[in-house]
Amino acid sequence: MNRRSSQLFGRAQKRIPGGVNSPVRAFRNVGGEPFFVERAAGARIWDVDGKEYIDYVGSWGPAILGHAPKCIVDAVRDAAKRGLSFGIPNPLEVELAELICQWIPSVEKVRMVNSGTEAAMSSLRLARGFTGRDKIIKFDGCYHGHADSLLVQAGSGALTHGRPDSAGVSKSFADLTISLPFNDVDLVRKTFTENRNDVAAVILEPIPANAGLYFAQENFLASLREECTKHDALLIFDEVMTGFRVARGGAQEIFGIQADLTVLGKVIGGGLPVGAFGGRAEIMDRLSPDGPVYQAGTLSGNPLAMAAGLAQLHELDRIDGWKLLERLGAQLEQFARDAISKAKIDLTFHRIGSMFCLFFASAPIVDLADAKRSDLKMFTKFFHACLDRGIYFAPSQFETGFISTAHTADDIERTAEIAGQVLCSL
Repeated sequence: MNRRSSQLFGRAQKRIPGGVNSPVRAFRNVGGEPFFVERAAGARIWDVDGKEYIDYVGSWGPAILGHAPKCIVDAVRDAAKRGLSFGIPNPLEVELAELICQWIPSVEKVRMVNSGTEAAMSSLRLARGFTGRDKIIKFDGCYHGHADSLLVQAGSGALTHGRPDSAGVSKSFADLTISLPFNDVDLVRKTFTENRNDVAAVILEPIPANAGLYFAQENFLASLREECTKHDALLIFDEVMTGFRVARGGAQEIFGIQADLTVLGKVIGGGLPVGAFGGRAEIMDRLSPDGPVYQAGTLSGNPLAMAAGLAQLHELDRIDGWKLLERLGAQLEQFARDAISKAKIDLTFHRIGSMFCLFFASAPIVDLADAKRSDLKMFTKFFHACLDRGIYFAPSQFETGFISTAHTADDIERTAEIAGQVLCSL
């Protein structure tokens, strides 16, 4: 029993809504109470009751080198000695901006912010300011943070404007957002035709990773690029998850498609709060102070986050981290497919690089509707059985798992053995 965690959760519920500062942490999707973390190192975390877990959440993606890697801790400590925040330009933000532009060719200029939500919200404002249009096309299951215009799901008809997906979101915001099924390019074309000269941008995760993990079908991303170019709308890739994780140049390197604007976060902060958005210079130059689109942030580009991000990216490059992550991911996938062949339930395993998801549903899974076929009760049993045995997967069927360079082949083998035993027992 996690006695101290339970006590802390009781105290938290009295002073923090739901007892957590981000909803998925409350374990509402799987039942029970969350555990509280005392410390983390490498691929492991320890809760306040002293239990050890192999971690596949990795702070929801940023910990690509594992927890508390020496290079990042040293960089943050060194930066902190010189000051925590200045509200004045510092050299580290220039260095990180240059590195991002070097590694992602579609990004000619970049603006640092403090979260992925802020970056996505700002990119949409910039897209509207650049094009002089108001409407946005997004896709069901792609999450871009909790800004009002993005908390929208599809309406009753495929082409109806969205309805708010959260209380407190004005219908007027939702009326400007059109949410379509992922992978349906014909609906995209129809939407552009029926909203001619009104669509400012199409925003999507090129690899959707907030409704489980599924993939664009052949030519879908290329078709989006063509349609945006044809209709003078901007193509925005939300690479908060995939940026610098699936490849050195993110999803754009893998698919060979350049977005007009790119949203970044997670990996570029090394575990500290961060976000960024960037793209073609002619678009980015519309931002204040040069242009009429206002955006600002007191802690944007703060030296601690910049130092952590630079240290993480340089270390990834030094060790060719993407090659290592692919090897570990392939090992996990092989074990997972072996376990699936022995299990007596419908399962689908998806992976790209160090990102993975086990759906408790039969294939194919290519959009949100498919993902929602998952057996959530079965996932809950699987989650808790693994957690009890020291394996921490995300507490929701609709999340993605992450491998870090700190995971070892032995970690992967132990995880697969435990997960396989659990699956065969369900």
